[in-house]
Amino acid sequence: AAFRDAEIGHALLSGPAGVSAVAMLFWSGLGAQEIAIPWTFLTAPAEVSAVAEAIEALPRLVPPGATALGEGMAAALALFAHGPTQARRMVLDVSGDGAHNQGRPPGPIRDIGVQAGITINALAVLNEEPDLVAHYAAEVIGGPGAFVMHCPDYESFTEAIREKLRREIAGVFIA
Repeated sequence: AAFRDAEIGHALLSGPAGVSAVAMLFWSGLGAQEIAIPWTFLTAPAEVSAVAEAIEALPRLVPPGATALGEGMAAALALFAHGPTQARRMVLDVSGDGAHNQGRPPGPIRDIGVQAGITINALAVLNEEPDLVAHYAAEVIGGPGAFVMHCPDYESFTEAIREKLRREIAGVFIA
């Protein structure tokens, strides 16, 4: 639904190069990382709409369970390694509802991403862990302008991700 927002769609196509590239990865516990949408270049409104449709049609690809946050981030960094090589700006969006409790810790993975020029932002869903924002701030986000946002539950996730994308892509900062 967020990619259907006119402001986000316009911003995705209005950068210096007139193109954006997006990919989507689902993750949960160890070994549960799946590429849901491979790198896709967005150069026209129809392509933005096609990605929106693909996102809306996605089933949950990984089983619920533990939170291997570092493993999910490592899988995303591997995806970046095979992504657009001429990107002027790279941003990894991490969304989740739990603190790291399995696999590699996220902090060192974050540091690798930041050293590679990737800004890592986060959206914490607080329905299960009300202190998740502090964990994401300390262990997940990094890079120029990095931030963490939160929403109270999954019912408010759609609007929260829309606000997050506006802030990242369109430069609309919402306090």
